[in-house]
Amino acid sequence: MMTRKQTAIAAAIVVVGMLAIFGVLRGTANQGGGDASIKGESSSSKDGTEHELEGLVRLSDTQVRESNIAVTQAGPGTIRVFREFPGEIRFNADRLAHVVPRLAGVVESVSADLGQRVRKGQTLAVIASTGLSDLRSELMAAQRRAALANRTYEREKQLWEQRVSAEQEYLQAGAAREEAMIAVQNARQKLNAIGVPTKASALNRYAMLAPFEGVITEKHMTLGEAVTEADPSFTIADLSTVWAEFIVAPQDLGAVRVGERVTITSSAMSESTEGTVSYVGPLIGDQTRTATARVTLVNPGGAWRPGLFITVRVRQEDQQVPVVVKADALQMLDDKPTLFKAVSGGFKAQAVVQGRSDGTLVEIKEGLEPGERYASSNTFTLKAELGKSEAEHAH
Repeated sequence: MMTRKQTAIAAAIVVVGMLAIFGVLRGTANQGGGDASIKGESSSSKDGTEHELEGLVRLSDTQVRESNIAVTQAGPGTIRVFREFPGEIRFNADRLAHVVPRLAGVVESVSADLGQRVRKGQTLAVIASTGLSDLRSELMAAQRRAALANRTYEREKQLWEQRVSAEQEYLQAGAAREEAMIAVQNARQKLNAIGVPTKASALNRYAMLAPFEGVITEKHMTLGEAVTEADPSFTIADLSTVWAEFIVAPQDLGAVRVGERVTITSSAMSESTEGTVSYVGPLIGDQTRTATARVTLVNPGGAWRPGLFITVRVRQEDQQVPVVVKADALQMLDDKPTLFKAVSGGFKAQAVVQGRSDGTLVEIKEGLEPGERYASSNTFTLKAELGKSEAEHAH
């Protein structure tokens, strides 16, 4: 049997042993926790590096020069503020002609076609008209009577001077001659009024002529067709000038004035042009509740075709803003306007919040500070390189 002293010693040994085991286990646990912390820090460091590399396009200075990428420093600038109005190109009504037959008749020939460019005085069609035959016959008859009346007058004058005939007969011959001359003038004026020559080889034919140089935009005439003075046969438009008409709401009428310089653009074409407001309507439309304004455009190349939808930009007061960039610098990435900031070793994509724009400069409200440098040209190259890099990283 064990004594009390031996029992106490054994109990103490057991307690010490348990404490030693507990300490070892705790140390092991702490060592494992330390490893997890290190791994976490390593993972966090790795994520930070990847975040920094996200959106980065690495290019050397030589590659930047070869790609013609210009780098510009952001700073304050002036935004030209415009007010835009929708509109449409229309014919210049002052240079639009509806050519109609001068006399009823039958179409003998048609020498002009739709879309054809014609010169002033060019024959469009030839019409055979009994009415014209009557007018020319009337002139010829009046000329014959005038010639006879003139001979009679000369004879009566000679006889009166010789005291052979009475003065009354001489005066009557003079009056008859005057009436005959008036009849000739009347018949000639009738022909002049319809724009046909008084002399022609065929009494019943006349030519329809182009009143000025232009393009045939409408044609309603066929060979053998019977036509009247009320039938519109041709429409000719001089497209060397056109009208740019646009609508103005009542609250915007103060911004559009005659003589104001405007810029005209169209989504259908890359070029733009400038002009001067030549007309602002004095009335508000009953249905549209807008007024019509007009710009007369010189159109030598015919690029501004009637029917083309346009945007008329009227310049307002300029605005000073703290940060502007060139409009060509912006690209859309993930449906967000993005700039490429110049950083060490290349460029980094930076989403921005843009403000006002005049087509050349764009205000940047967020994402770029004054003094920061950015790629201002050929940024589509950077966008393509970024897309290629992200695709390779995904694989």
